[in-house]
Amino acid sequence: MTPRQQTDQRTITVAVTGASGAVFAQKILTVLDADRRVRRVHLVVSNGGIMLLKHELDIAANERKKLPSLIVGGKGRKIELLDNQDVGASIASGSYPVHGMVIMPCSMGTLGAIAHGAAETLIQRAADVTLKERRPLVLAIRDTPFSRIHLENMLRCQQAGAMIFPIIPSFYHRPKKIDDLVSQYVFRVLAHLGLPQERQYRWKGMSQADKLKS
Repeated sequence: MTPRQQTDQRTITVAVTGASGAVFAQKILTVLDADRRVRRVHLVVSNGGIMLLKHELDIAANERKKLPSLIVGGKGRKIELLDNQDVGASIASGSYPVHGMVIMPCSMGTLGAIAHGAAETLIQRAADVTLKERRPLVLAIRDTPFSRIHLENMLRCQQAGAMIFPIIPSFYHRPKKIDDLVSQYVFRVLAHLGLPQERQYRWKGMSQADKLKS
C-alpha cells in the first residue's frame, strides 16, 4: 500500500443499539473489516445492543474485548471496541479524526436522544460530535409503525445534518436469500460514507423486454 493510500484510509464509527436487526450490524462490520480503504473501525455497543446480539445472533462474550471477533467471525483486527459509558473516549471529541458514523440498528430511544442533543453515553456524544463537525451520520432506524414523536425526531436529526436511512430492504435486484437483502442495504449505506462496494447492485433502467411484459 502506498503512502497516499495509507493517508486516504478511513476511520469509521459503528454503533449498535437495541433495535431489531443485528444481522445488519454484523454485515457492515464484516465488510468494513475487509475493506482495504478502511484503517480503523470504532465499535460501540449499548446495553440493548448487547442483548440484541445475544438474542438474534447468539453472540455473547465472556470478555467484552472478544466481541468484535465473534461478530465478524474472524480476528476483526481493525475493530476497536469502546465502552458506551466512556464519554472520554477518542470519538467523544471533535478533534479526533473520524470520517463518518453509522448507528445500525438505531433505536427510537437513541434517535430521540440525538434529536434533543443528549450526550449521556458515548454513542450519543459521538453522534452529537459527528453532527457538529458536519461529518456523515447515518441513522439506520428499525421500527414500525412510527409515532408522531418518532417522525418529529427524525426530522430534527435530518435538519441537523443526519441521514435517516431506515432499514427497508429493496427487491429490484431480485434477491434470492436474506443475505442478498442485507448486503444490498449495507452497500448503499457504505456508498453514502464514501465507500462504494463493487458488489452493490446499481439500477440501470428497465430493459425493453421487461417494459413489454409490464
